Amino acid sequence: MSKFKWAEEAEKLWNERSGFWNSRSREMWETGSRKDIVPFFQKYVQEGATICDLGCGDGYGSLKFAQAGFSVTGVDVSDDMISKAKELNKGTSANFYKGDIAHLPFLDQQFDAIVAINSLEWTESPFEVLSEMKRMVKENGIACVGILGPTATPRVNSYRRLYGEKVVCNTMMPWEFEQLALENGWKKEDELGVYKRETKQLPKESLSNQMKQALTFMTVFILRNENKI
Repeated sequence: MSKFKWAEEAEKLWNERSGFWNSRSREMWETGSRKDIVPFFQKYVQEGATICDLGCGDGYGSLKFAQAGFSVTGVDVSDDMISKAKELNKGTSANFYKGDIAHLPFLDQQFDAIVAINSLEWTESPFEVLSEMKRMVKENGIACVGILGPTATPRVNSYRRLYGEKVVCNTMMPWEFEQLALENGWKKEDELGVYKRETKQLPKESLSNQMKQALTFMTVFILRNENKI
């Protein structure tokens, strides 16, 4: 049996899904689960800041950030996704590179902020990516990280790990990611819960923070880099 090579398998998967993803991303960023991320981000990061969009996919999120006045550098493991991102962002200052977001060629403290929306779950080692984010962002810089919640359907991509199979999707719970970040020099400034319509009538404000996270489709964290590793 050939050895599982995560980077190769991830690139193959996202190249195959690039058309499907491209057809959905506009809706997610304009009216769907990601529509509030840019305004949420703008509360903590000033216009003109340099940001690195990790796991940028087809670049629609990068486009939204560029249109909001940020200087964007996008990275994705898929050639097909990067091609779509470059085409979509023509006319903006956004730049795009193919790469493994756990191992990047950027300088220490190069960026004012990092964006990673539903991308840490799709890495071989979320901890390594979090460490790389910390290296690249300035001291007191911001990371905006979206982690799929327990109610998110994409979690099925990690199911085969229960059979001992190697999988590209490395799922985790929002509270697990939060603890990982806090233990490694990040401070949580804020979080945004994204919920399915079925939870609309639930009294979420009366629940504990962990219970709120347990109901989410996605939790978006704003983290601050308090110290360097």
